Amino acid sequence: MQMAMVDFDRFDQAIMRTLAEDGRISITELAKRIGLSKSPTQARLRRLEEIGAIRGYRAILDPITLGLDHVAFVEVRLSDTREAALAKFNAAVAKVPEIEQCHLIAGNFDYLLKVRTHDMRSYRRVLADHISTLPYMAGTSTYVAMQAVKEESLADVT
Repeated sequence: MQMAMVDFDRFDQAIMRTLAEDGRISITELAKRIGLSKSPTQARLRRLEEIGAIRGYRAILDPITLGLDHVAFVEVRLSDTREAALAKFNAAVAKVPEIEQCHLIAGNFDYLLKVRTHDMRSYRRVLADHISTLPYMAGTSTYVAMQAVKEESLADVT
């Protein structure tokens, strides 16, 4: 289900931008930074959460520090692209923790996966044991990233 586009005013945008940069900021400091009092800031924040513009709060972990510096992008071609097949594929992908991102693509292949593992050996295991066994799998092509030049989350909503 896709939500309708919402017009966000400058205060909504400021709330989202500030929280995208620092999700642990207090409501008092947030209100101060955006130029509103605490009560209207809380009300706006609650509304942004309720409509799904703000989906949650989490720590951003450093994959390199955690030893997860091997990134592979995998082109996936399916043998069936009807809605039921896509739904089964999507559900199966969601169960593979090493798949960090999965995007349905309009192009010469069907999906693009971002897979993060400890090393090439770990990636080969994930490819053999999990990715290759996904429903309707017809083929894959792997591209190994040598360096992440830019990896950021959404912070600029203006």
